[in-house]
Amino acid sequence: MNGSALNQMKLNGVMAPAQKQYGKAISMSQAVGTGCALAISCFISYAVITHILTRAYFVSRGDDLLGGMWAVAATIFVYRESYQQSVRAALSRMAATLLSFVLCLAYLLIFPFSPWGMAALIGIGVIILTLLGRSEDIITTGITTAVVMVVAGISPQHAWQQPILRLVDTVVGIGVGIAAAWISLSIGSRSNSQRSGA
Repeated sequence: MNGSALNQMKLNGVMAPAQKQYGKAISMSQAVGTGCALAISCFISYAVITHILTRAYFVSRGDDLLGGMWAVAATIFVYRESYQQSVRAALSRMAATLLSFVLCLAYLLIFPFSPWGMAALIGIGVIILTLLGRSEDIITTGITTAVVMVVAGISPQHAWQQPILRLVDTVVGIGVGIAAAWISLSIGSRSNSQRSGA
């Protein structure tokens, strides 16, 4: 088979070219491994929050499920291709969550939820992060603030607890995501060294 016929077959999808991520070829086993590792990590985050931590703290079923979802979101956010990228993502997520935590807790200790209050907190967060030169954290801080405030509006009896609960959920999710990234990297390095040594 000549080169032009082979290229035509690739274009027609008969032979799919290797997928690339960050300029590197990705194998099917790497893709499956990454997918499985993230799926297992998300399950662990969800289980830790919904089965273990809720036994230590009395929370409603709605807060329980929301906490599980929030931990899963944090795990997904920090699970990256390399351990260093995961650590950077974790620091970014933690900084955004801490700022949102401080703003929402201070507000909810004094005032009940209101759409104007939520909007004001998002705006204050943008101002603070812009002045600190951390504009890359604006989106995460804004989303975190919006979720915490709306959930506080749904459960107004103990609204001030929402920032604390979401902080705990985030810490658990980040911890699981970082651990999973480290384990995946270790397994990947070992399998690569075994293949190159073979």
